Amino acid sequence: MDIQELQRIKNQWDIVGSDEALNRALETAVAIAPSDLSVLIQGESGTGKEAIPHIIHSRSLRKSGKFLAVNCGAIPEGTINAELFGHEKGSFTGAVGERKGYFEEADGGTIFLDEIGELPRETQAMLLRVLESGEFLKVGSSRVQKTNVRLIAATNVDLEHAVATGKFRRDLLYRLNAIKIVMPPLRERKNDIYTLFRKFSSDFSERYRLRKISLAHDAITLITAYRWPGNIRQLKNFAEAVTQMESLPATTLSDRIELDAAAIARYMPAEPETVLPVPAAQNADGGMSQSDRQMFIKALLDLKQEVDRLRDIVENGRGPVHELSPQEEPEEQSEAPSRTVENIQEAPMTIREQREEMILRTLEKHGGNVKQAAAELGISDRTIYRLIAARKGK
Repeated sequence: MDIQELQRIKNQWDIVGSDEALNRALETAVAIAPSDLSVLIQGESGTGKEAIPHIIHSRSLRKSGKFLAVNCGAIPEGTINAELFGHEKGSFTGAVGERKGYFEEADGGTIFLDEIGELPRETQAMLLRVLESGEFLKVGSSRVQKTNVRLIAATNVDLEHAVATGKFRRDLLYRLNAIKIVMPPLRERKNDIYTLFRKFSSDFSERYRLRKISLAHDAITLITAYRWPGNIRQLKNFAEAVTQMESLPATTLSDRIELDAAAIARYMPAEPETVLPVPAAQNADGGMSQSDRQMFIKALLDLKQEVDRLRDIVENGRGPVHELSPQEEPEEQSEAPSRTVENIQEAPMTIREQREEMILRTLEKHGGNVKQAAAELGISDRTIYRLIAARKGK
């Protein structure tokens, strides 16, 4: 597929990005569209899996037929069979009349089952029968019916693991897995993150007539370094929040606001098990205020002294010591250092410790200026802020 055709598809379905894995997923969808092969789309939540079934259906021989999308995880287990395959009147409480299911409604077209890993085992058996023979039974009926549909399924769980734990049928997985399309997570699409941010922010600005937001280099580095566990959906919410809070009403179409890392850091989601520190008020050169800088340098020096002391304990064979609990009191004071460490076992510094010490030394060298230290080390400002937060929390 040439670049122009690929871009036309992206424009049609509002897909943004130039990542190689994303392009490969789209090219695969177009290539297999004319066939009737079952397709399994894999990817984390929020990666944009829902666009692939539409692309396949729109370019298939079934494009004049119906396209039905069903979220299996949103249907209660007690009614999923009736939803998919229909039911007869009186087959269960509340079945006041006969009802067609999705497979009957989609006859001649395409059905997309999202979150297929959530299907109960009984429903999986019924789905397997449809895939193998096109036959199904309505709930409460003994009459076999036929349907001719193409099935596209999506999942954000590891179906191989679900098979191993008995939650998913292996034979059904084989039937679904005729063609597999993998949607990459956003953390593997680093070059697309800022492009997506601009797109979402621009759309939001136009909708509410706000000035458009652009990011300075350090801010781009900050959002690119984050893992975005919620993927595109999470980034969209973030971009809209930043635009809403930081932008101003637009007077002309060219009105624009540029934000740096300090401005958007407060909106960044917290890393798992960590909290992103909000930088203190900074000087025009991006450094800390004088008082904060002095406090920070003192904390760094104290930390360095502690590291040197612990290394001295290990290298001179003083052996491990234990840390007293709040209830314990030392029997007597001695000339030994009052602070203790738990489970000192290895003399050499770990790679992580060496890396952290290098960061601290560089930061001390630049008088606490995070931007300058990050530039010299070739890392993001956020890496240094995260180290500071971790050290403060200990």
